[in-house]
Amino acid sequence: MLSFRPIRPEDDAAVAAIIRTVMPEFGADGPGFAIHDPEVDHMNAAYSVPGAAYFVVVNPEGRVLGGAGVAALEGGEPGVCELRKMYFLREARGQGLGEAMLRHCLSVAKDLGYRTCYLETLSGMDQAIRLYKKLGFKPLCAPLGRTGHGGCDHWFAQELA
Repeated sequence: MLSFRPIRPEDDAAVAAIIRTVMPEFGADGPGFAIHDPEVDHMNAAYSVPGAAYFVVVNPEGRVLGGAGVAALEGGEPGVCELRKMYFLREARGQGLGEAMLRHCLSVAKDLGYRTCYLETLSGMDQAIRLYKKLGFKPLCAPLGRTGHGGCDHWFAQELA
């Protein structure tokens, strides 16, 4: 059975490899996508700061199969976090982990004091977009903050009750 836990320093290489494997599957490997963010190779350190958290999905043998996190929205208003780098290898998809992980991240975001969770994605990530809508994210007409992800063409936000 797959489960998730907070990221550890020894997970950095696996998480970077997952991001670099999954994003090109959806055409998200050019300029303006998270695959080029400096934090990709140092995810544990990037999410070990106040107001941030990142979690990995692991199989029973401890192999990392995906992850997701939250952190303050760069250039955003106070109280707004961003769902960041939610990617799963193909073998971890379709098992309900995305929904469980997203619910967990939203709960953590609320516990961290955020009032709104923002996310960006792109056309073609249809399964993810359906999940975001299912869990109450509302589409936005334009991006928020300064994420540097100009390649994304769908933006969503959810108030954290």
